[in-house]
Amino acid sequence: DTSKLKFGHRGGNHPVKELATNRCYITSQNHGYTVLEDSVSGTQLEVTHINNNDRTIEGLKHTQFPAFSVQYHPEAAPGPFDSSYLFDEFLQMIRTHKKDNPQRPRQAQLAESLRGELQYAQK
Repeated sequence: DTSKLKFGHRGGNHPVKELATNRCYITSQNHGYTVLEDSVSGTQLEVTHINNNDRTIEGLKHTQFPAFSVQYHPEAAPGPFDSSYLFDEFLQMIRTHKKDNPQRPRQAQLAESLRGELQYAQK
């Protein structure tokens, strides 16, 4: 569930705390809503980041699937580069998921399917 913030998070220099490391990152933001903490309880979501100014949720990750989100602009270019580590984490998450869940590429599956259809059509 979400709710509208009384004062939205706009512009730069918003301090966001990563709970796993206790580090504070300076972020750029442009949003007017927040995820309600009570609505996360009992789900497979875990709060990863909070806003240091108003304690609202700024990041979530799924505990079972390789998925996470932040509610600010980690690319922030031009702007602070504090959150660029999120892109490294995302790429590593994808590599690990692909290694642990090998699948034939979707393009190969489609090509095989089309070859079968062409052979059937030529008969």
